[in-house]
Amino acid sequence: MVDLSVNIAGVKLSNPMMTASGTSGYADECAEFVDMSRLGAFVTKSITLEPRAGNDYQRIVETRAGLLNAIGLANIGLEAFLTEKIPLLERLGLPVFVNVAGASINEYVAVIERLDEVEAVSGVELNISCPNVSEGGIQFGTDRQQVVGITAAARKACKKKILIVKLSPNVTDIAVTARAAVDAGADALSLVNTFTAMAVDIETRRPVLANRTGGLSGPAIRPIAVYMVHRVWTEVAREAGVPIIGMGGIQSARDAIEFLLAGATALAVGTALFINPSCLTEIRDGIAEYLEAHSCRSVTEIIGTLHLD
Repeated sequence: MVDLSVNIAGVKLSNPMMTASGTSGYADECAEFVDMSRLGAFVTKSITLEPRAGNDYQRIVETRAGLLNAIGLANIGLEAFLTEKIPLLERLGLPVFVNVAGASINEYVAVIERLDEVEAVSGVELNISCPNVSEGGIQFGTDRQQVVGITAAARKACKKKILIVKLSPNVTDIAVTARAAVDAGADALSLVNTFTAMAVDIETRRPVLANRTGGLSGPAIRPIAVYMVHRVWTEVAREAGVPIIGMGGIQSARDAIEFLLAGATALAVGTALFINPSCLTEIRDGIAEYLEAHSCRSVTEIIGTLHLD
């Protein structure tokens, strides 16, 4: 039997597979389509201090080999999340990571302080990379000093849970922001979030999205995401002993294995769930088959083993 278990900064996952934030709600929305017991962990959609309605419609559009979204961090807010959703998450029997967003550092800190006391929460994923909001999000994730400031503040608030920092690919050198997050106290890194992009209606000559731009996800970004994971692994994470949660266009076991070889310890799937909700378990089984075919006893044997010579 192949051992698929991995460790994210002290949190043990039975296998590397998890949901990407914002794609599976708060678990109850997709429970009838996905066998949650076969996942390694569940990542919630973003939670902010106050409820958010999100951006105006239209806020999702398909593109060739991808999906553009400008949801705008729509969510029910911290209080409703604690009272309505935490009981559901407690019953999952999985590690739960809560994605946290805000318009200011104080808002991030306020949410994290409350979550730090919730037993069902294994860690928080600091969202400093959403490209679809005018305040917060990507403005914190594209400047090194901003990354240091918000990560350090989150670290002080996050005393009992692990702190995952979700990085933006919309930077000149992702290794720079990764190093900033690690130096400021990140226990793990998630990468990558979506790429800022635009779709145009050629008849109206207007952007399709009401927000004008959105975040591009899906298979179109996968090769770039694999490269960025490998760069952060070799330049920052390997030496620091910081695990990477890799994401960006994963649809199959082959895609997932690329990320593992490039240096990811765990894997998050998002856009593919909208096409095939059971792809998470199919990918999990495909990884196991690959390991058996290559006489590996554990998934950890292949992490970061990409040959460059």
